[in-house]
Amino acid sequence: MMNKKFLEMNNDEIKTALSSGSITVCVIGIGRIGLPTALSFANLGIPTIGLDINSKLVESINSGIYPLKDEPEYDVIFEKVIKEKKFFATTNIEESVSKSDIVLLSLPTPMDQNNVPDYSALRSVGSQLSEYLQEGSVVIVESTIEPGFVENELISLIQGSKSRLTAEKDFGIGVCPETANPGEIMIDFTKLPRLVAGINKKISELIYEIYNFVFPVELIRMPNCKTANAVKLTTNVFRDINIAFVNELALLFEQLGIDTMTVLKAAQSKYNFQVHYPGAGVGGPCLPVNSYQLLNSAKSLGNENMLNIIKASRKVNESMPDHVINLLQNVFLKSNKELTNATIMILGISYKPNVKDIQLTPAEPIIEKLKDLGVKIKIFDPYYKNEKIFDIVIENELYDNLSECDGLIIITNHDEFSSLNLNLLSSTMKFPILIDSRGLIEKESAQKAGLIFRGLGQ
Repeated sequence: MMNKKFLEMNNDEIKTALSSGSITVCVIGIGRIGLPTALSFANLGIPTIGLDINSKLVESINSGIYPLKDEPEYDVIFEKVIKEKKFFATTNIEESVSKSDIVLLSLPTPMDQNNVPDYSALRSVGSQLSEYLQEGSVVIVESTIEPGFVENELISLIQGSKSRLTAEKDFGIGVCPETANPGEIMIDFTKLPRLVAGINKKISELIYEIYNFVFPVELIRMPNCKTANAVKLTTNVFRDINIAFVNELALLFEQLGIDTMTVLKAAQSKYNFQVHYPGAGVGGPCLPVNSYQLLNSAKSLGNENMLNIIKASRKVNESMPDHVINLLQNVFLKSNKELTNATIMILGISYKPNVKDIQLTPAEPIIEKLKDLGVKIKIFDPYYKNEKIFDIVIENELYDNLSECDGLIIITNHDEFSSLNLNLLSSTMKFPILIDSRGLIEKESAQKAGLIFRGLGQ
């Protein structure tokens, strides 16, 4: 900690403190977003501590093992800051927070089995900050939260029942919602604009100076924390709704004999059309959760009849795994084959292409439904070779295992799957059925290769 409280510094003093590395940053939650964030600070010579409850992750990081193999460029920064001793990880919240001038919260905000947002990680950390946070420190929430969570709950938790600290007087608090896309975090951290807000103008400017020093992007000042968080949710829920719209079109176009991908490609010629693509479902820690966060906000106000378009969109997107199963059942029926005891190969279990992440992946309900139908499951995903996921050991190689397969379903459009050898699939598989839920394969090419093909939206 510095002699002068960080909260009391003017803009010039903040810049000097950051450039001289005379302050300490603690990033709580060093996962997919938190670790690159911590490395971004440490890369500029700012002493940075990564705090996480995952002891194996902490031990791995301190041993010099970079955990995010699917996040390019940060591996180089990781090696640099570990060598320079500008970054280390710990599970000790007292040790890390008590030494820090800036505390960033990059904690998960998932949802429970009833689709209610789960802020337990933030609540737990907030309560502990009330004990360990030093006077003059600044807390910045990067986690995706409902509008009003900072103002209505988190501040009270940090102040604590004993009122050791008072917001604005003893500590600052604000938000800078993360906007990075997994697999492309370096690109997004250097190009995408970010939102900043504090609980008063002074704190907002302080947060602005911090992020302006570390991230070479446009920073947009927001009037308050809840508005900044509302913007974050709006952008993601916009996508969830539009994916649902395209999914419904895909279901219709299938029956009309229209190729959805051809429609979308042509539709992009119109200047104000923003393309979204159909698929087996919408997964990940953001879009599904963000929709339910807004629905939860409406519910907390007693307005459950609001946001009906979001409810409808969730219903559509959550039904897409069933449609993929229906495509498979239909082709088995028309081929006079029994699905029970058939062996089906799943291609891709990540919730999105080219990342190692299965949070809320649509692959899981598809696999579970197939198991219920008595189907034997094999999985190939280049990011999970030889690992055991969903109680199934992932195959190490694709083509060596096809001779036992009665069908194949593409669930995740990893780049590796865009160059599938269709002729080899057809000649190797026990029965050459191919279901494509991501529009990777052209129907004519698949049929020419001798595959019995069904494509979602085709």
